[in-house]
Amino acid sequence: MDFSLWPAAARTWQGVLEGAEYAERTGWHGVWIADHFMQNGDDLSVPVNEVLALIAGVVARTERVRVGSMVLGNTYRHPAVVANAAATIDQMANGRFVLGIGAGWQVNEHEAYGIELPPIGPRLKRFEEACQVIKGLLTQERTTFDGKYYQLTDAPCEPKPANLPILIGASGEKVALGIVAKYADEWNHWGRPELAAQKGEVFAQHCERVGRDPKTVRRSAQTFLEVVVPGDTEAIERKERLESRGAHVIMGSAQEVLDVVAQYPAAGIDELLVPDAFLGDGDRRFDALERLREEVLAKI
Repeated sequence: MDFSLWPAAARTWQGVLEGAEYAERTGWHGVWIADHFMQNGDDLSVPVNEVLALIAGVVARTERVRVGSMVLGNTYRHPAVVANAAATIDQMANGRFVLGIGAGWQVNEHEAYGIELPPIGPRLKRFEEACQVIKGLLTQERTTFDGKYYQLTDAPCEPKPANLPILIGASGEKVALGIVAKYADEWNHWGRPELAAQKGEVFAQHCERVGRDPKTVRRSAQTFLEVVVPGDTEAIERKERLESRGAHVIMGSAQEVLDVVAQYPAAGIDELLVPDAFLGDGDRRFDALERLREEVLAKI
């Protein structure tokens, strides 16, 4: 299983870059960055940087790690614009970019910016059309599409990427995983190993319906992950706070974290993402990441 770092977009550009350079230097597989314009909460004073600008900067300053979006919200990004931006970033990344896309979900940013957030049914139908548009633009010489939500006429997207994988972030078992089965090269969702195993079983059923081998789709997951040092009461309080909000958390001693993380491969996960949003700043962040890397990830 591969391990990748998820630097928070709320960090400064320098903070994101330092995280990416750390990942490149210490052998992490990739770097993923979320797509939002504001925090999902009441404190809107926390800055949030735009993901595609961050990714362009990261790929220009690294050489080895894969870099991906986790994930671009379709409700506020037209798929034709996404495809053209992705094709350009792919050139900069020399094949290391992964285009992560999703249907969109964060209520407060849609309200603040006056962007429509349709009910989940129409939102997923719109997203499925977007997947077709993006695939067409990235692979066909010209794309004509006449859908309910998107219409393209003989549309170009040049230059074409040589091999740009599309990741879909989704967890909805009735419809969303069916879209993943039809259009995704990679699939991501939050959750601990037991949830990953459950989602994998449902996903396999969707793949069977469309005649696809589920093993051809690379799978990734993430959870808040931290080795807690004895006596670190702040970390224990943070764990309790995150769990009370329903967040996916794996925190404890090195052995406790290892025992859980080691279950991911059997659950079908190929790559585990480690968010750094709650690991602190400066040396504290990198000390926590190094402790995790040396005491847990290196042993799997």
